[in-house]
Amino acid sequence: MKPLAELVADVEAARARVLAAVDGLPASLAAWKPAPNEWSVVEILEHLVLAEHSGVEKIYRAIEAPAAAIETNPNRGLPIETIIERTWKPREHAPPIATPQGGGTSTYWVACFRACSHVLAALTVELRGKPLESIMFPHFLCGPLDARQRLEFLRFHIDRHLAQIQSVLIQR
Repeated sequence: MKPLAELVADVEAARARVLAAVDGLPASLAAWKPAPNEWSVVEILEHLVLAEHSGVEKIYRAIEAPAAAIETNPNRGLPIETIIERTWKPREHAPPIATPQGGGTSTYWVACFRACSHVLAALTVELRGKPLESIMFPHFLCGPLDARQRLEFLRFHIDRHLAQIQSVLIQR
């Protein structure tokens, strides 16, 4: 199992890949939607920020109220890719808390996405020395995830949407 510092470094590496993909993107291209029911790059960035804030807040909440029944976690010890493979359908929808509302410019959402690094760094300080497997909070699709799995999820989720951003840019 990866140590905390490596899990956080993986999230930040994924964040850097997204930022490299959107760096210098003209506002008109960032706002372009491939189809009415698909997200623009701006909406993807908004979603990433909203989802990360929600997920990190849940880890903070779980730190204050550690899980009592770790043994009953069906996801115990599993990597996030395995959990997602078992629990997600092909085209899942974001929960309302992480659904883009269509406000803000690409430069605003890029700045917010960058700022998520500071929030994650503060969380890392809170997690240091704590047993990550006992800090659990349910994910709306995956079920119970411990702090290690939540950090793996952040990396997975950012990379998943990087592929979506790349697809949008290719279609344009």
